[in-house]
Amino acid sequence: MHETTRPSGETMPTSINPATGETIEEFAAHTDADIERTLANADLAFRDWRKTSFARRAEVLMRAADQMDTRKTELARIATMEMGKRLKEAEAEVGKCANALRFYAENAEKFVADDVRDGPAGRNFVTYLPIGPVLAVMPWNFPYWQCMRFAAPAIMAGNVGILKHASNVSQCALEIERIFLDADAPQGVFQTLLISSSKVEVILKDSRVRAATLTGSEGAGSAVASTAGSEIKKTVLELGGSDPFIVMPSADIAKAVEVGVTARMQNNGQSCIAAKRFIVHEDVYEDYLGRYTEAVEAIKLGDPMADDTGMGPLAMKAGVDDLKDQIDRSVSAGAKLVTGGPAPEGPGYFFQPSILADVPESAPAYREELFGPCAIMFKVKSIDEAIDLANDSDFGLGGSAWTTEPAEQERFIRELDQGGTHINRMTASDQRLPFGGVKRSGYGRELAHEGMLEFMNVKTVTID
Repeated sequence: MHETTRPSGETMPTSINPATGETIEEFAAHTDADIERTLANADLAFRDWRKTSFARRAEVLMRAADQMDTRKTELARIATMEMGKRLKEAEAEVGKCANALRFYAENAEKFVADDVRDGPAGRNFVTYLPIGPVLAVMPWNFPYWQCMRFAAPAIMAGNVGILKHASNVSQCALEIERIFLDADAPQGVFQTLLISSSKVEVILKDSRVRAATLTGSEGAGSAVASTAGSEIKKTVLELGGSDPFIVMPSADIAKAVEVGVTARMQNNGQSCIAAKRFIVHEDVYEDYLGRYTEAVEAIKLGDPMADDTGMGPLAMKAGVDDLKDQIDRSVSAGAKLVTGGPAPEGPGYFFQPSILADVPESAPAYREELFGPCAIMFKVKSIDEAIDLANDSDFGLGGSAWTTEPAEQERFIRELDQGGTHINRMTASDQRLPFGGVKRSGYGRELAHEGMLEFMNVKTVTID
């Protein structure tokens, strides 16, 4: 068994159990010397890893997948303790990572096979080559999945990865490195750095780092993109979302309520692709709101390790404070709090599942992303109004539309300005399909064939 090297530099933010507020472990930051060693290891590893066969790379990913299956409950418990998601959801996340690792192990070679093209007389083809070390700046809300959906295609492409994870999930970050080492990945193919955000710029400016991917806030994405742009380096950004969930009169209302509650409240409401703005036709609005409110009020807050818990805590106290502030300011601006709000006083960072309605344009909830368990309800009179309202957002990550009318489905597919439109199902990522957004939700794509090509040199070859 390989062991990851724990840093010994300045103290990092502690890992805190959000269900209790108690400290789990304090971590030290990697030093500048550690960072240099990591970059040197990545550069050296890439020189060999890029030449390895797809079969060799696939062996590593298959072993990593087997580890995630074998250690599913152990890994899930670490995520639940560090960021508060329900254990059931954490186990599902670990399983999803294993599926993605196997998917790329089985399909990567055909994804990037040489592509013969027409051209000048002779032989012409496009070949796909790895570009080098890629820096991944990842968030805490899906601490394994966000990383694996980058790492699996990047490593199978022949690249190597350097992970700067969110500081509140340092245990998860170290476990991901351990998984690859124990899967017999050469030293330097995937490394974790426990560092503050202030260190990202110097790493990204280093000539040995060829590209970066970030999932996180608009501010973080803008900072990374600016630095990478100044260095002429490729970036992929997956940022915030304020996804619409549109319900038309022909929809199966019972199912749209059931799925809609899951789509908003999963992961304790902390998901970029959560359904956040519920845009409901006036013919079914009162029925939908009534059923949705009843379902939300039945959600049981509690220990995320317990089987009967419907929702755990938010990951950090700042998340509770920010969400309360957004709701309070929205109510002050004229919105109606149908149900919910901060949980009663006690340990942990809990927040009652909430619903806002009658939200005016001047309210923060109309424009801002609410990153927590609060659904926003809008009533519309027509499909035209639904589409206009859905598109009236700075974000464009994903969205869900519920209708059995083929003409309405076609309009939603063609006219909604977002990276993914899902008809009669909730927005979700799948390793077989490209994932990403438009507008301030970012650019580039992860997953599927398209995600693998983001960090490859699409090289033209002509032979006379």
